[in-house]
Amino acid sequence: MANFELLSRLLHDSGGKILLLVMDGLGGLPRTSDGLTELETAHTPNMDRLAREGSTGLTIPVARGIAPGSGPAHLALFGYDPLHYEIGRGVLEATGIGLEVNPGDVAIRGNFCTVDGEGRITDRRAGRINSEEGAKRVALLKQIRIPGVELIVEAVQDYRFALMLRGEGLNGAIADTDPQITGVPPLPARALDPAAERTAALVNQWIAEAAKVLKGHEPANMVTLRGFAMDPALPKYSEVYKLKAACVAVYPMYKGVARLVGMDIIPTDSHDGPGDEFKRVADIWKDYDFVFCHIKYTDSRGEDGDFDAKVKVIESVDAALPILLDMQPDVVIITGDHSTPATMKSHSWHPVPTLLWAPKTHMPDRAQTYGERECMGGALGQFPASELMQLALAHANRLAKYGA
Repeated sequence: MANFELLSRLLHDSGGKILLLVMDGLGGLPRTSDGLTELETAHTPNMDRLAREGSTGLTIPVARGIAPGSGPAHLALFGYDPLHYEIGRGVLEATGIGLEVNPGDVAIRGNFCTVDGEGRITDRRAGRINSEEGAKRVALLKQIRIPGVELIVEAVQDYRFALMLRGEGLNGAIADTDPQITGVPPLPARALDPAAERTAALVNQWIAEAAKVLKGHEPANMVTLRGFAMDPALPKYSEVYKLKAACVAVYPMYKGVARLVGMDIIPTDSHDGPGDEFKRVADIWKDYDFVFCHIKYTDSRGEDGDFDAKVKVIESVDAALPILLDMQPDVVIITGDHSTPATMKSHSWHPVPTLLWAPKTHMPDRAQTYGERECMGGALGQFPASELMQLALAHANRLAKYGA
């Protein structure tokens, strides 16, 4: 991970501007042993040019052989060791929709679900109700009052919501109530530490009240809770990197992790493709030293197992890339947070193709295109994703020499 103590001694107050473009789940695998990956298959003339001119390599999100979640994988890209700084999903959901998670608060990700007359789950996502229907159920949950704790409930997206408990003596060491299967009832909140017993009891009171107010509101007539978490108190970008940083992302979770490290969240709700997001980046580029832009659908299509659709997402990103290059960034990094091969339909442990383009400072390697196998022989080698920010700062001429 970035050595924040060392960086504090070496950082300049000024330097080049950095763009981090993350295509979620970018890495892939061939469909056949002699085939190409999704990235290698895609027609990407703009990224291929940057690969020829710049440096390539492979990043390891957490550790070799470990398939990461998106939260820790992004934390690594931002320069934080994900094994040292752990962020619970509840905090990511809450901060992603703009809630302020204060020290002592417990934040939780909630899902609406469907239960039958015996209280057994028949659909873990309540038929994937849309955001309008989800907001109606959240309005019912807002009516609940539990003595001894302040309750904050807000809709996130579709069947998801965020629940936050605020008060004295709370503790987030509580197991999920989602059993991850159908045909059984939701689990009770269970303390994983004696210090969390009172909090678990409060949560169970809330769940009982939620069941009452949601009764008869099928398909979303019950809830499950996941990712109980508290503020991880992460060092902020302005402190550890001396960067004024911004995030352009559509999905709440990615906004959440960016907000936790001190990035400004730039409003954008476009689901119409990368071009709209890139235009939003261009709109605010002059005001920031660092911009993180997130593309979701590479990961979504990989999890769907749709190889060809993932290829098309990558191609759409490449086609829109001139919008970002016209801003003339000093450093461009294009990578993914993890690999999501369509052949596996899930996050995987495979190293992630990474491209660094910095015309004034990079060392071109022999890569001719941007793809996994070209990156295997690239100048950057295989390295921890948590070292990427140090490379970006160095190439932006924001680090002084170490030692005499």
